[in-house]
Amino acid sequence: MSGRPLDVLEASLGETVTVQLKGGEIFEGELAGYDQHMNLVVEEEDTTIIRGDNVVSITP
Repeated sequence: MSGRPLDVLEASLGETVTVQLKGGEIFEGELAGYDQHMNLVVEEEDTTIIRGDNVVSITP
């Protein structure tokens, strides 16, 4: 797996990820999609769209 952020996201599609936000909130669920701005779509019990500029870390 390449170390480039978008390559890591591509490899993580359909997998469970943990996303930490600036405010300390943590989301865990299946990475259903993303775009070039690193906006994320995470599905758990419901679908959550996370704006990329709020993301501190993504752990595959």
